[in-house]
Amino acid sequence: MRLRSLLFVPGDRPERFEKAAGSGADAIILDLEDSVAPDAKAAAREAVRRYLAAPAGVRRFVRINPPAEGALDADLAAVRGADGVMLPKAEGAEGVASLAAAMGTHRLPILPVATETPAAVFALGSYRSVADRLAGLTWGAEDLPAAIGATSAREADGRYTPPYEVVRTLALLGAHAAGVAAIETVFPAFRDLEGLASYAARGARDGFAGMMAIHPSQVAVINAAFTPTAEAIAAARAIVDAFAANPGAGALQIDGRMVDAPHLKQARSMLARADG
Repeated sequence: MRLRSLLFVPGDRPERFEKAAGSGADAIILDLEDSVAPDAKAAAREAVRRYLAAPAGVRRFVRINPPAEGALDADLAAVRGADGVMLPKAEGAEGVASLAAAMGTHRLPILPVATETPAAVFALGSYRSVADRLAGLTWGAEDLPAAIGATSAREADGRYTPPYEVVRTLALLGAHAAGVAAIETVFPAFRDLEGLASYAARGARDGFAGMMAIHPSQVAVINAAFTPTAEAIAAARAIVDAFAANPGAGALQIDGRMVDAPHLKQARSMLARADG
């Protein structure tokens, strides 16, 4: 499934569900976790359950609460009709397998948030063993600083500090090692669309397939960043066509530059993304 943009919407704000669904996002994430106060969790589950009972023109994920908090059965009762489940505080393949078992025959793709605890970072290479249950792999830079006593994950200019650059890289590589989509984390300054465009472009450049959003205004910018341009598609098609016409070639010259097997792989990947 194509997941360029995934827009969060609080589960206890049902009046926002349709606006989120019409934002142009490839998926919305109905949140039962951080954006919902403890005393509003039950109402959020009921609102999400009712919304999922009818079809929608957008993929719908539900971010459940961390299973260790004891609300898993209640959360899973609310997700029937969803297209996937986001697993927060994930700590590797074991947690994915456990959630999959708890879902039983109600088999939904799982999107782990894979960097929210120190232990989680050391499990990023394990997801390939449960790749068939994954919708992708994403990361976050908000919970981990709190878990380790850091004051911030970012420099004054918004760039990540070195520890979180490492975590971002490991999450990206963990997703690709598992053969699933790497989803970039949110850009919190939702009014700074110029900064968002730069951040999303960096993510696309580095190998992320999509990005999470916290406000509908961010969706169009994110979709643009993770949609290959017509020029890029044409260049990729030229590489694929050239190798198809020369099946025995290890390297070819196209438009004055040498291309070989890695370039062919990149070109095929880009065309696959463009086809959605």
